[in-house]
Amino acid sequence: MSEFATRRVMMVDTQVRPSDVTKFPIIDAMLTVPRETYVPDNKREAAYVGENLTIAPGRVVLEARTLAKLLDALDVQPGELVLDVGCGLGYSAAVIARLAETVVAVEEDEALATEAQRLLSEENVDNAVVITGRLAEGSAKCAPYDVITIEGGVEVVPDVILAQLKDGGRIGAVFMDGALGTARIGYKNGGQVTWRSVFNAAAPVLDGFRKAHGFTL
Repeated sequence: MSEFATRRVMMVDTQVRPSDVTKFPIIDAMLTVPRETYVPDNKREAAYVGENLTIAPGRVVLEARTLAKLLDALDVQPGELVLDVGCGLGYSAAVIARLAETVVAVEEDEALATEAQRLLSEENVDNAVVITGRLAEGSAKCAPYDVITIEGGVEVVPDVILAQLKDGGRIGAVFMDGALGTARIGYKNGGQVTWRSVFNAAAPVLDGFRKAHGFTL
């Protein structure tokens, strides 16, 4: 077993399983997808540390525990279409691709998007595609989605993204309030999304997902 494969097992045993993530497909995906491949070369040694990993200014790969718990709560099914917003270098898309039928990953940083598509292709993840575009706009072309994941913090989720969620679909995001955050799952019924808090987590707030702070006299 390679050193990174050993670290993957350790990540699952010390970060994922103790967080009450028990669904086999998620455990299997976390054990299989090489996290070190989807981070900048100079961060490979830190790929399995139990915290968010910075890959660009204001952008992170969510810590394994956060991603695993989010996917556990979203309960992605094999036949589903997933929108992965802010895929970075593609780690989240690669993990979700093992759970879903197809993943549409959106990345607005062109360099990250190009590299993510290259890495996913190299790793033979043929059911995930990376689209370059503004994160806050999602990808209406392939909508509606069964599940939407947001790979970073939010203060609000733009209506344009909620509109891309299928009725009966689920969306997961980490809502930030200052330094504190809560992962929430949104359920869409009759065109309305109802949010439920599931666990504590934190991530930098993505551009386009901040509250508009009004001026008060």
